[in-house]
Amino acid sequence: MNNVTVFCASSPKVDQAYLNEASQLAEELVKADYGIVYGGGSVGLMGYLADRALELGGRVKGIIPEFMVEVEWEHKGVKDMVHVADMADRKKQMVSSCDAVVVLAGGIGTLEELFEVLSLKKLGQIQHPIIIVNTNAYFDPIIDLLEQMISENFMNAEHRQLWQVVDSALDVCEAISTSPLWSDKAIEFAAVK
Repeated sequence: MNNVTVFCASSPKVDQAYLNEASQLAEELVKADYGIVYGGGSVGLMGYLADRALELGGRVKGIIPEFMVEVEWEHKGVKDMVHVADMADRKKQMVSSCDAVVVLAGGIGTLEELFEVLSLKKLGQIQHPIIIVNTNAYFDPIIDLLEQMISENFMNAEHRQLWQVVDSALDVCEAISTSPLWSDKAIEFAAVK
């Protein structure tokens, strides 16, 4: 495994614990020799992630839409920066460039990215481990909702293996390596019957 895509917030106004978690994740991924693929931003969790990885000599690839470059959200220190047409192309390239996905706290953009990769995996379009870092129990409502989807038969019980939840970035690399294998034939049990 070579690259990990990280979905996370761009807001710099969040609690310092979330920013620290992004820095810690960068340390863990660089130490494990993973390249980091992320949304190309310079502030918030995105900025902390990229800054710390670059400080440690890690491999960082940013993928950012042109309109974000125009409003100067692009991280100038990331040399491997790909400009794309729009958000859909950004997500597509971020997912196709990686072997695992890690999701840190974020807003609606991060949640959209999380649900897109869960949906792709559910349908057997990707097999990547998807690791949710539940800093300060941030994702508890989402995890509860996913469990409700299963209990009310909107998803099969097997779909609990789509994602792994960890409380800290310190646990991400182990979660990636122990993530259950996912079948490319998952489309056969994607629908509840």
